[in-house]
Amino acid sequence: MADRLGDPTAKLSNRLTLNPLAHIDPLGTLMLFVFGFGWGKPVPFDPYNLRNPRRDAGLISLSGPAANLILAAILSVILRLFTIYYLIFNILLVPIITLNVRWAIFNLLPFHPLDGGKVLVGFLPPAQALKAEEFLTQYQLIFLMLIIFPFFGNSLISLVIDPVINFLLNLLLPGMPLI
Repeated sequence: MADRLGDPTAKLSNRLTLNPLAHIDPLGTLMLFVFGFGWGKPVPFDPYNLRNPRRDAGLISLSGPAANLILAAILSVILRLFTIYYLIFNILLVPIITLNVRWAIFNLLPFHPLDGGKVLVGFLPPAQALKAEEFLTQYQLIFLMLIIFPFFGNSLISLVIDPVINFLLNLLLPGMPLI
């Protein structure tokens, strides 16, 4: 998306690739295996190369979760087309579909450093965008701690995003009830 909007930074740093090794963050991968929660390297972009930096940064941030949802939808179609090999495809594709839906919805939460914070700021009017950016940046660590860590058995995030995730998975996965 950044390349289409005029910024070649990702291309110049060899990050426009489907090779997962180019996107692995060592600490984020370790955290994934140890705590079940991790991250990858963010794809860099230079806002000074963009025509409309605030809006374009929002579009760039939206492209990651959109790519996750598109991949989940494509894999869902493949899963439905190859029902004769359902067991094999079910074992391989269902976890990938589930993970991509979870990543997309989680990343759309309107908090920094998640993509949703940049999307929110990118599409608000300038005055509100500045206030939102200051607020989100100032309290980002507190927000993330409050939504990720469980209190009384469940994290706040699960109360918000699990219904959305379950709805999308019910649409995408064959044999799942729609409601």
